[in-house]
Amino acid sequence: MSISFRLFLTVILHACNSEGAIAQKSPVRPNIIVMMSDDHAYQAISAYGHGLNSTPHIDRLAEKGMLFNRAFVTNSICGPSRAVFLTGKHSHVNGFKDNQSTFDGDQQTVVKLLRSGGYRTAIVGKWHLGSDPQGFDYWNILPGQGDYYNPRFIENGVPVAMKGYVTNITADLAMQWLDKREKDKPFFLVCNQKAPHRNWMPEPKYYHLFDSTDFPVPANYFDDYRSRTTAAKKQAMSIAGDLHPYYDLKLAFEIPLEERTGLSAAWQQIYNRMRPEEKAEWQKAYGPAAENFRNAALTGRELAIWKYNTYMRDYLRCVQSVDDNVGRIMAYLQEKGLDRNTIVIYTSDQGFYLGEHGWFDKRFMYEESFRTPLIVSWPGVTEKKMSTSSMVQNLDLAETILDMAGLPIPGDMQGKSMVPVLKGTQTGNLHDALYYHFYENKEHAVAKHIGVRTDRYKLIHFYELDDWELYDLEKDPSEMRNLTGLKEYSKIFDMMHQRLKEQVQQYKDSAGIALLAR
Repeated sequence: MSISFRLFLTVILHACNSEGAIAQKSPVRPNIIVMMSDDHAYQAISAYGHGLNSTPHIDRLAEKGMLFNRAFVTNSICGPSRAVFLTGKHSHVNGFKDNQSTFDGDQQTVVKLLRSGGYRTAIVGKWHLGSDPQGFDYWNILPGQGDYYNPRFIENGVPVAMKGYVTNITADLAMQWLDKREKDKPFFLVCNQKAPHRNWMPEPKYYHLFDSTDFPVPANYFDDYRSRTTAAKKQAMSIAGDLHPYYDLKLAFEIPLEERTGLSAAWQQIYNRMRPEEKAEWQKAYGPAAENFRNAALTGRELAIWKYNTYMRDYLRCVQSVDDNVGRIMAYLQEKGLDRNTIVIYTSDQGFYLGEHGWFDKRFMYEESFRTPLIVSWPGVTEKKMSTSSMVQNLDLAETILDMAGLPIPGDMQGKSMVPVLKGTQTGNLHDALYYHFYENKEHAVAKHIGVRTDRYKLIHFYELDDWELYDLEKDPSEMRNLTGLKEYSKIFDMMHQRLKEQVQQYKDSAGIALLAR
């Protein structure tokens, strides 16, 4: 071999090695999975320490991730919260203010931006935005609220009937898409579970979970709303007074024809979706409890406590299947070697009441529904168990995801990237104040309201009632004492009123600006 040829080979090999070294040093864009459950209260995730149940798989995410102790939403109701996540904009900007709205899919979303940036995108499970998904390479969604048993799905516009339990099926669809995706491109997958949304229909294997558990009612379960305004008194989300005997408490199966209206008719439709063998299993599981209840003839406090435990058992049974399927997806990622470069975000569309103030459901700006669970596991960044009390909002998710992917963040998004919090370069609050606007009062009679929360205080304005509520969260974390009108808090009220004005101006909420100008 001539000297000149050997020199030529040396140069070529050196060039190849240099390219390899450059390729190895080049950052590999992470895959991103968002798992969003529906109405999953942070109190029902054991990593948050409330002791109600055990969620080992979600907890495992927290063991290698960051648990957010103060993550909040902008509008505590399902569809609007999802629209905020997709757009990074408040409801008054993205146009989806309540569950009667239809999402304008033509607008800019984090999904479209990721897709144009080279990501393959998919969504499976709950959608609940009225229009067809846009920006996704693949979508397979539940129509409307969806069904727990033998659910119907819509796959890229084509209706498909499924057999089985919706939580398991949704995870199956997620993993099937991961198997079929283009392997040479990073992916963004949204896996939205229906559970644990009302009416809390458990997976059959969990029909008897918690049968022998009596959950102690929260300290304010028998709240009489004495110091609150009329808003808290007028709501229709009381466990003791508003849970439906059939739809929620499952006290009968076949409903007489003359009673099949409203939620009774809805229950009958749900029950009729079961196959004969499923009905038999359901009756075997729930029949004895219904019979025992009728024989007990409970009244007053005893009845209210029985309803609470019946609600909690079914709610937490549904959560257990959610946790199982988080585990299934995480095991899949590990098996396929995807766990080393896949960011997993677990959250809910908002918080939920588990008996606090005597309630189920969400909507109010009080902490239990305003606050939402959020856990982020980011290989190479969150390698050990971490937690933060930084105040963040679902408004921040879109910008955070774009930042994680190394993509530009549009200037018209209204949140902030949480990446500095995740990387530990920002230890204080991401936001020093949070803005909230709830628009819908068609369900559960919750009055429309705006509000602002800071580290210590919260001010809420129920504007159709012209009522104000001020809370000192340091002294009164359960929000039992409205401080409005108290002389010693007049300066705090004025300060928070000014903060609210600043928030409506910052986010250009013209309706909020007009309300405060009255």
